[in-house]
Amino acid sequence: MDILGWALIVLLFAIGMAGAVYPILPGALAIYAAFFVYGFFFSFGEFGIWFWLIQTIIVIVLFIADYAVSAWGVKRFGGSKASIVGSTIGIIIGPFVIPAFGLIIGPFAGAVIGEMIAGSNMEKSLKVGVGSVVGLFTSVVVKVILQLIMIALFVLWLVF
Repeated sequence: MDILGWALIVLLFAIGMAGAVYPILPGALAIYAAFFVYGFFFSFGEFGIWFWLIQTIIVIVLFIADYAVSAWGVKRFGGSKASIVGSTIGIIIGPFVIPAFGLIIGPFAGAVIGEMIAGSNMEKSLKVGVGSVVGLFTSVVVKVILQLIMIALFVLWLVF
C-alpha cells in the first residue's frame, strides 16, 4: 500500500506541474490533493494548522495570479476587456483545436479577435495578441514557482 500511496502522490505532483503549462489539467489542486492522499495512506499527523494554512494561501494566490498575470499581459499591451475575454477563451479551446501549438496560438488569436471586435485596428490588435502570450508565459513561470514551493514545503514538512 505504501508503494501505491507514493505512486499516487508522485502522479498528482506530475499532473499538477503539467497543469502549470496545460490549463485543462487541475494544476495546484492536483498538488493539494496529493497532500490528502498522503494523509489517507500514511498520516495527517505531520501536517498541522500552519501547513494547511500556508498551502491554502498558496493555492488561493495561484488562482488569483493565474488570471491576474494573464490579464496584466493583455492590459500592459493596451488590450480591452474584450481581448482579455478572447485570450481566456483562446487558452481554453486553443489546445483542442490545434493540439501542438494551440496553447500559444489560442490566447494570441483570442486576444486579437477580441480586440478587433472592440474596434481596434490590426496593428493594435496584434500588439495585444503578443501581450496575451507574454502574460501566458509569465503566468506559467509564476505557477511553476509557486507549485514547486508547495511541493518543497510538503517534503520539508515530512523531513523536519
